[in-house]
Amino acid sequence: MTKKFTAARTVLDPLNRRYERSHGNIHNGLLEEQALMATTQDIQFKEPAARVAEAAVQARPGPANPDEEELRDVQGEKMVLNMGPSHPATHGVLRLVLEMDGEIITKAVPDVGYLHRGDEKIAENMTYTQFIPYTDRLDYLAPLANNVAYALAVEKLMGIDQQLPPRCQFIRVICCELARISAHLLGLGAFAMDVGALTVFLHTFTEREKIYNLIEWLTGARFTTTYTRIAGLSRSLPPGWAGKCRKFLDEVVVNFDESEQLLTRNRIFVDRTKDIGVIPKDVAIDYGLTGPNLRGSGVDHDLRKAHPYLVYDQLKFDVPVGSVGDCYDRYLVRMEEMRQSVRILHQCLDKLPGGAENNSNEPINVPDGKVVLPAKKKVLTSMEELIHQFILVTQGVNAPPGEIYFGHENPKGELGFYINSKGGGTPHRLKIRAPSFVNLSVLPYLLPGHMMSDTVAILGSLDFVMGECDR
Repeated sequence: MTKKFTAARTVLDPLNRRYERSHGNIHNGLLEEQALMATTQDIQFKEPAARVAEAAVQARPGPANPDEEELRDVQGEKMVLNMGPSHPATHGVLRLVLEMDGEIITKAVPDVGYLHRGDEKIAENMTYTQFIPYTDRLDYLAPLANNVAYALAVEKLMGIDQQLPPRCQFIRVICCELARISAHLLGLGAFAMDVGALTVFLHTFTEREKIYNLIEWLTGARFTTTYTRIAGLSRSLPPGWAGKCRKFLDEVVVNFDESEQLLTRNRIFVDRTKDIGVIPKDVAIDYGLTGPNLRGSGVDHDLRKAHPYLVYDQLKFDVPVGSVGDCYDRYLVRMEEMRQSVRILHQCLDKLPGGAENNSNEPINVPDGKVVLPAKKKVLTSMEELIHQFILVTQGVNAPPGEIYFGHENPKGELGFYINSKGGGTPHRLKIRAPSFVNLSVLPYLLPGHMMSDTVAILGSLDFVMGECDR
């Protein structure tokens, strides 16, 4: 508020005519000179907030005509709204600072870091094997895929990534594709629930529970699996597991059909997602988007095809690509990706070296006692194996000096590990390229111009996880 003394306000007549004062008539020329002197002596008291507002108005170009000034008065002031970090639609502790003009978003600033745990710094103070459980907590909806990505990165640093036994590679692909289906089922279910389709969430969650049963049978844990080891796996497939997996694959495709019937031509779902949150192809590339968010914008890029690892070059599958880049395209891409994952899983189970029960005793670890822990029986009977186990547990694998980067096609996008080693059992530096963190960087571009209700649909279509975003 601006406060003024009223005594010194009017010295010059608005019509610039002769002004009557108690001392007589004063001509216009003298009157203007005195008016300037009187104006400089005005005493004004302004609040700090008023000064800031006045400075903003002065910095802003004035209206070209009275109609624009009237329009500005009608629009009123913009409102700043905090969405999150405890909002259910933000899928975690994401805070969005939204500047609203009525129901329209004019500015959006994502505020991340509420779940920061310092994983990258923790990795510098433990052996390569000891850090595997921490990868479970990155994208905690696909922990098996995180385990495989990290193990492949360390194996690339050690130069043994081409020595992995074939059975180990096929089992790792099975783990990655099961994790992809699990993550997409929950992501699509939550996305549908955010825009009002609760039934779809119940359908997808039921199938995801079956995957958890398979994962528990395979790894001993439902959620935080820690299944991979450097140069191998913690155990092979249990007897009967492959048959149960095939049964699940036959059942889950029925669920895909049901979910698509509920959503793909649903009038409400289409209206909430079609032409909403459009990310053009060039923008998606500029912001470094990966995974379904990139492919939904029409970019045909999948690391399993572009830079094959494990046995993906021996498998047949298609990469779904969108055409518009809106929320609806990203939904369609994830639906088709799950079908392609089922196709990959069938091929892996058919081609699995040693068969489902491994009757030929195919190895699952690299035969190197300095990298892989020896069998417990040999540790108890052989001095050499006992020494190897002691060194591996206390010092870790002896990685050579150097630096590498490995990118893995995770359900959310490219999960990358950069490792800088100076030799020894612990990394000198470890940097995690979290796809959710990169994908969220597009929000300041994407949200402005949309309505507040569209924010929920856009966030659901991006399908991010704050565990890996904040690390």
